[in-house]
Amino acid sequence: MRHRHLSTLTLALGIAVLLDVLRVWLPSVITLFGRAAETPAELLGAFALGWFLLALAAPTLVRRMGAASVGLVAAGVLAVARLALTAQPGGPAQLWLACAGLLAGLVWLAAVAASVPRPVAGLALGLAGNAVGHALLGTEDLVWRGGVLAWSLSALLVLAFLAASVAVRREPTAASSADDGPRVSTPGRQAWLLCGPALLLAGQVALAPAIWSAAAGTGSPDFPGLARPAGGSLWGALAVLSFLAAALFRAPARVSRALWPLALLAGSVLFVTGRLVPAYLLTAAGLGGCLALTDTAADDDRAAARDERGGGDDRTGTAGNGDDGRAGARRGRAAVLGMLVFAVATVAYYAAYDLGYPNGWAPVATAVLVALVAATAPVRPAPASPGAASPGPVLPATVRVAALAGLTALAGLAAALHVPPAQARATTAPAAARVAAYNIRMGFGLDGRLDLDAVARVLRGADVVLLSEVDRGWWLNGGHDTLALLAGRLGMPYVFAPAADPLWGDAVLSRFPMRSGQTRRLTAHGAPTGAQALGVTLDLGGRELAVVATHLQPPPGRDPVEQAGEVAAFAGRYANGRPLVVGGDLNTEPDDPAFAEFTRSGLVDALAPARPLRTSPADDPRTQIDHVFVSPGLTAGEVRAPRTEASDHLPVTLTVTLP
Repeated sequence: MRHRHLSTLTLALGIAVLLDVLRVWLPSVITLFGRAAETPAELLGAFALGWFLLALAAPTLVRRMGAASVGLVAAGVLAVARLALTAQPGGPAQLWLACAGLLAGLVWLAAVAASVPRPVAGLALGLAGNAVGHALLGTEDLVWRGGVLAWSLSALLVLAFLAASVAVRREPTAASSADDGPRVSTPGRQAWLLCGPALLLAGQVALAPAIWSAAAGTGSPDFPGLARPAGGSLWGALAVLSFLAAALFRAPARVSRALWPLALLAGSVLFVTGRLVPAYLLTAAGLGGCLALTDTAADDDRAAARDERGGGDDRTGTAGNGDDGRAGARRGRAAVLGMLVFAVATVAYYAAYDLGYPNGWAPVATAVLVALVAATAPVRPAPASPGAASPGPVLPATVRVAALAGLTALAGLAAALHVPPAQARATTAPAAARVAAYNIRMGFGLDGRLDLDAVARVLRGADVVLLSEVDRGWWLNGGHDTLALLAGRLGMPYVFAPAADPLWGDAVLSRFPMRSGQTRRLTAHGAPTGAQALGVTLDLGGRELAVVATHLQPPPGRDPVEQAGEVAAFAGRYANGRPLVVGGDLNTEPDDPAFAEFTRSGLVDALAPARPLRTSPADDPRTQIDHVFVSPGLTAGEVRAPRTEASDHLPVTLTVTLP
């Protein structure tokens, strides 16, 4: 029995599986191979790019051995790797499983590209479906969750992908037509070239649920420039709607050739300038529209009408319809080259935080590439041979409407499901407050696993938490809103201040009401990564406590003396005579000049009773670089650095007694 549009379903499922693997592979390269900046950035980048360069051989393999056979084997390896990652192996096993899954996914893409001239519908549904699933999970993927539910849903996804892949391979294929003459263009090559850039722009900006969540919390007159908990953003559902509408329902060519590229470029520029909500809305619509521009067909309207009457067949196994092996090889090369663009742009953007060069050009350049390819794509494909048919029918209108409505509704449901903790109510004045300061390394432990349960365990019981290295949607780390996930586990509202960029910085969580806040960006002084100081005022039953969280970034080979002085001065001004607590990963030791900047300002080392209190690295603490200072009059006690490998640092905890 033939199944219409089976290739679209298979491609959508495969893209979803590949994205799941990428969400593990990217942070595994950083935390396991890179060991949090211990490995030189150049070597780390070469390791990451090497897998994509290796995949350049895939189109040749596909042409020699056949797209159907290679595609099925690659799909099997990708599926097994994806399911094995659900076991949360951590360590080298996780890294190499993710690498195997990535390489298999790239080979699978080349094989599918060789036999599918029109991939846009499958790509769009795969990208949107994975984003909606990620949103429903609160941005914490199944591979990090474990348990019966995670295994069941992972197995269901993998089995559906494998079943569709097998069914496609069994479909009868049309006879291939030999075409030895030169070809002006290969149908579908532009669309496959955009596969990699589309994955990047969707995961980094347009279809990134963590960014929907992070952008939902906005500042106020009492919290200028800071993010506070807000309900899940329904703007994310609008992003899904606009992306799918633009990708699946083509606008008139004269309008779309200018509108969608301009929207995409505007969204990418807004992203690098920190305007997140308009950035992802414009990027979503522009990306979907640009994909649609490359979805060439002989006559979309007549093809769709034929499908509604039951005609037409869209099969991944099709080698014919005037499409020969050379055309398929061209599409396969385009797909792999597009994924190489994905890798280069990803590495270039995030390596800047270690190497210190401007990185805003990377997403903008990716958007320019997509816009140029889309704007120059032919309105109709060059005929593969005399009398050749269309490269394949579009999805029926009813299917497109159902997919758009269903995924948009699920995105809206995700926003309603994940409600952040409510602001605490004022209570009677406590005699003391339990304080914790912790560099959480974006939630990844020494074993490379995202384990926010382990982070929450060591922070549970604290009244005030100062966090460093908080990630709210970096694609490099898998696109999680680590802060919202951790705040939900602890039941504590938060204030977030960006440092390196709008999605990475520091935070304060508190069981006491937070009345006001302020942030101050610190001068780099040669450090590649941005830093800030976050001040928050807490209401302790009518008494106020000022808290300042920071993460100093030392210039190469130097102590962060200048930044320490800036933070100490800011903290004094912000407290304005109120009791004060300052803490975080200060990247300086008690005998260093930067440490002395805090004590010179009149602050007291709250950890002094427990010195030496080594906090890094977590598995063999040798340095004292995580600190808490208090103003005179506050008394610190019960100082500890609990042993845990939930991060590469140990947390410091203490009880602060109020005067």
